[in-house]
Amino acid sequence: MTAHSQRHIWMRVISLIAMGFGLLTIKEGGAVLFFDGAARAAAGNYVPFVLWFNFLAGFAYVIAGVGLWLRRRWAPVLTTVIAIATALTFAAFGVFVYFGGAWEQRTLIAMSVRTLVWAGIAFAVWRLSAPPVSDSPAQ
Repeated sequence: MTAHSQRHIWMRVISLIAMGFGLLTIKEGGAVLFFDGAARAAAGNYVPFVLWFNFLAGFAYVIAGVGLWLRRRWAPVLTTVIAIATALTFAAFGVFVYFGGAWEQRTLIAMSVRTLVWAGIAFAVWRLSAPPVSDSPAQ
């Protein structure tokens, strides 16, 4: 297997992860936001701006995944934007908690996971998008 085909396979795997993560995010966030039932009760003291960010970001996750699958030039940039926006929302959540806002531990865990996942995806995508390094000296 060539280095190019290995990169292509890994990019496909990452794109499927991004799309799956996005669809689950939309489903779970939508259940809390739009349906008054078990999902909302289980959410407890959810933080509205975090929930809305995650729900809307789910659509960006799917778009990024499709872009990666189709090998669009903008897709690596979108993964980076998602990672940065997630980190900034996580920081805003930290400020919210610091000033005494009601929150759930699962929000802290979920935002930690989201931030790490998207930072990892962005890093991996940029590595996979870079031209392969040649072992031979330049002539």
